[in-house]
Amino acid sequence: MTSNCFKFLRQPLALAALACASWAAQAGTLVINTDASDPAPKAAWEAMANGFMKANPDVTVKINTLDHEGFKTSIRNFLTANPPDIVTWYAGNRMAPFVKAKLFEDVSDVWTQNDLKTQLKPALNAMTIDGKQWGIPYTYYQWGIYYNKDVFKKYSIAVPKTWEELLAACAKLKAGGVTPFAIGSKALWPTGGWFDYLDLRTNGHQFHMDLTAGKIPYTDKRVQAVFDHWDQLTKPGYFLANHSSFDWQDALPSLVKGETAMFLLGNFIVDPLKKAGMTDASLGFFQFPKIGNVPLAEDAPTDTAHIPAKAKNKVDAKRFLAYMAKPEVQTEVNNILLQLPINVKSKVGNDVFLQDGFKMLGASAGLAQFYDRDAPAEMAKGGMEGFQRYMIDPSSRDEVLKRLEQLRQRVYK
Repeated sequence: MTSNCFKFLRQPLALAALACASWAAQAGTLVINTDASDPAPKAAWEAMANGFMKANPDVTVKINTLDHEGFKTSIRNFLTANPPDIVTWYAGNRMAPFVKAKLFEDVSDVWTQNDLKTQLKPALNAMTIDGKQWGIPYTYYQWGIYYNKDVFKKYSIAVPKTWEELLAACAKLKAGGVTPFAIGSKALWPTGGWFDYLDLRTNGHQFHMDLTAGKIPYTDKRVQAVFDHWDQLTKPGYFLANHSSFDWQDALPSLVKGETAMFLLGNFIVDPLKKAGMTDASLGFFQFPKIGNVPLAEDAPTDTAHIPAKAKNKVDAKRFLAYMAKPEVQTEVNNILLQLPINVKSKVGNDVFLQDGFKMLGASAGLAQFYDRDAPAEMAKGGMEGFQRYMIDPSSRDEVLKRLEQLRQRVYK
């Protein structure tokens, strides 16, 4: 663009500026703000931009990449004062404040025109507020229980599909000197995964979304039922001891060595476990078991793209969103990210864990984004502090829930 504008420098300044602005408008510029500062996400966005420009040579894509924390603190400011044409963010309750503040554009027409309610069905609920869709999801990953196959084989334990079967497996492992579950809760957030799954399995997806949206008291009997189930794991000592003193990575050796048997975590656990010596023959994965007949919803943190309400180039922005929703594009992007495409027509590589996750999430009754994404920051911090305290000392349950309810009333007032 610089060389094209250079020849106007000999003309009067106002005329030159007008001519350059006109040329730029004809060329079509699409500005994208992302927090894709890590190598894989950055490469994925570059691939998307290059692919889009190749398919749409009339548009030039400009990507502004910010670090994660800087992005979080500045997004509301630039959405208001100097919005890009596309911005990355997250699904579910994390996008709700921007929708309610009228800072995100309704893109339901992109979904309708491209049959996305079918193709992106796994994330439809997470992208819908007031019956409208507010962005495009392009990648997610599954949570579930990763386990040591050798330990299960040694104790003749079949993969548990129900809560009762999981408790029976835990009792058998504990009797054999194996701690059923590894966990490291020094950083707090792994406790959020446990609360999410126990609530999703006890009360279902909509209840969980309402709870994290502040609509339900933490002293509600249905939340008490969640902790009734949690008691069945904490009180017999089914979690790794002293887990509040170390991070999740520090707990991995116990699973590799067979000192623990299972680990509830996201699929990012696979790579470090394999680097520690586990293989597809010794490492397994299964869906968190059902409790009663509650439909199986999952934690699947989902990354998304949105059009700011004050974007200057909404026409090309919608073209870009339609492009990034395509099955072949999501296949390519997630091959770079080593995560899962949302589009049900996309393809997943030969990795057995990604294949299992793709099938599981595609059949999910609903997706949660994870406790610290679904709840506001202050509530998430207080919630996970409470969960950690309870896991250390189950007798603190009533006090923890009372404090969480007081926090809920303050945060959501």
